Amino acid sequence: MPRPEPDRVIALIVAAGRGVRAGGGTPKQYRNIGGKAILRRTAELFLGHPRIGGVVVVIHPDDRALYDEAIGDLEGLLPPLSGGTSRQESVRAGLEALTALDAEHVLIHDAVRPFASAALIDRVLDALEEQEAALAASPVTDTLKRATAGPVVESTVAREGLYAAETPQGFRFAAILDAHRRAAEAGIPVTDDASIAEWAGIAVHLVPGERTNAKLTTPEDIAIADERLSAMPVLRETRVGTGYDVHPFTEGEAVWLGGVRIPYDKRLAGHSDADVALHALTDAVLGAIADGDIGVHFPPSDPQWKGASSDRFLAYAIERARARGAKIVHLDLAIVAEGPKIGPHRDAMRARIAEIAGIGIGRVGVKATTNEKLGFIGRGEGIAAIGTATLSLPASDE
Repeated sequence: MPRPEPDRVIALIVAAGRGVRAGGGTPKQYRNIGGKAILRRTAELFLGHPRIGGVVVVIHPDDRALYDEAIGDLEGLLPPLSGGTSRQESVRAGLEALTALDAEHVLIHDAVRPFASAALIDRVLDALEEQEAALAASPVTDTLKRATAGPVVESTVAREGLYAAETPQGFRFAAILDAHRRAAEAGIPVTDDASIAEWAGIAVHLVPGERTNAKLTTPEDIAIADERLSAMPVLRETRVGTGYDVHPFTEGEAVWLGGVRIPYDKRLAGHSDADVALHALTDAVLGAIADGDIGVHFPPSDPQWKGASSDRFLAYAIERARARGAKIVHLDLAIVAEGPKIGPHRDAMRARIAEIAGIGIGRVGVKATTNEKLGFIGRGEGIAAIGTATLSLPASDE
């Protein structure tokens, strides 16, 4: 069977349970591990997979506020669906809603399995190209005991041929929807979707699971997962942004450069205080996080920025960068001017920039040069500045 187009492969995440075994008042799928909600981590697994065209979450009707808080600014999810009183009913409700999407394959996944890998998802999808149903599962390696009330061991269960079922479980959409409908009509209760497929006579193909793909069920499970993520180093990447700005001189008695007022027989003309140095650094920081430029965030057509102090612009850009988890590694500034002399004010500028950015002065460089009498700068008609910002951010494919 040919591989379906990604937009015909849908991931259905089941998150309608109440999680009573996890303790506490908040359903376990909305608890945080490693500073992020379990549900969001699970959704990200499927949103980032190139062979999946849609991701939808089935939630309890009373949990919309919890869902919105957990998902936060995560983009790309289809609107959440309301589930039923059991997992089986919730999955069937989700499948019924997906009929409008012309799905060919569906992956059904527990919201509280946030550690499934992209390779595991691929194995299930690969199996679906030949099979009607695919189940991720791992061989049972522990010795199994059957016990009587007490509890007292009654017997040892042979583990040969036994597998621990996991999710995602993958199905041809039409086949599993039909199986769910027939099971509901017959009143057949099951605990997972592979069981419904088995009951309906659909052959379920096993693919290798992952022991790290644990279902977070108890408070201990959640605590271990949180510790695991908190101990993991966060992959980071270095980004470099550049900014350039220029302002002409006009009549005045001082210029603002790098947040420092420098006495001079002219001033720089501009809508704000025309601090060309801070403007260049602002654009450099915004560039490093691919977030537009100073004109987008502070348009000169807006009267509220008339005469504004440019330290506000740089502080704003720094704040936006930090909101994305960025660390400011280094800010570097090159000022091109015939005057005023920059040397006597260099350290004051470095200190002020460091203060605005909330970093050490050793992470700020300020240089100055003339334009060798060439062009409008060389003629003393204005000042230009080039800013460079080096940031460390959490690694991302975006």
